Amino acid sequence: MKTPSTKMNSYKTGNIIRKSLLYLFLTFWALVVLFPFYWMILTSVKDYGKYNSEYVPKMFTSSPTLHNYVSAFKEVDLSRYFINTIIFTLVTTALMMIVIVLAAFAFSRLEFKGKNLVFTLFLSLMMIPNELVIITNFVTITNWDMRNSFAGLILPSITSVFYIYLLKENFEQIPDELYKAAKVDGTSDLGYLLKVMIPICQPTIITILILKVIECWNSYVWPRLITDDPKYYLVSNGIQEIRENGFGRENIPAMMAAVVVISVPLIVIFIAFHKKIMAGVSRGGTKG
Repeated sequence: MKTPSTKMNSYKTGNIIRKSLLYLFLTFWALVVLFPFYWMILTSVKDYGKYNSEYVPKMFTSSPTLHNYVSAFKEVDLSRYFINTIIFTLVTTALMMIVIVLAAFAFSRLEFKGKNLVFTLFLSLMMIPNELVIITNFVTITNWDMRNSFAGLILPSITSVFYIYLLKENFEQIPDELYKAAKVDGTSDLGYLLKVMIPICQPTIITILILKVIECWNSYVWPRLITDDPKYYLVSNGIQEIRENGFGRENIPAMMAAVVVISVPLIVIFIAFHKKIMAGVSRGGTKG
């Protein structure tokens, strides 16, 4: 018969084995996920001649070089793509935050006739396939003669039904007593929004902000449809252009260098704010 001490030792041993297997699996999965990034960076620092002479790809290089990064900026207008993407990202994100904050406040705190019906119809827009929306937006922007312009790039992206819903659910968690007290003190609706609701829901707002920045930076399909002028290419379209022209197909290390340069801002943003993203998402999904 096993003594309590033996049972405790068996439990501890089993717990250690389970944790060891879990960490082993997580380590393996992390290596699988991170390997493409390692290969991208490794290729970007390989000499062009040595890369072409490798019949069997090597997992390391003894003589890394930064010449590929110089070539990436010299052979293609990568700096222009960066500037275009920064302008597109900042303006789109700023306009979207204004729209969704005001919309979420209206649906969560203001009372008007048919509010629930309007919000239900609003949510039903999420059921429409994105391809249909893109076609409609493309026809609209083309009819408005906004192709190959920042206005055409930005306008279809300044709202999001999902983000409005997420922020509305967050706003509704704030007690009504705060709103009534603010109204008694003579605070306007806009003042209550700016001084009370936004500070309280800051984690969710920051999360939406970061996710929108990432979405804009990675935007590909819409910019590809609405722009055929290299002056308005974003970094995603720029990479496609590099791949399709002779330079990208011939000089793979330089193309990988361009991809690394474009990926670094998003990686830095995610590493710096990943805790806020997780906190904002969990807060937005919790009611009560």
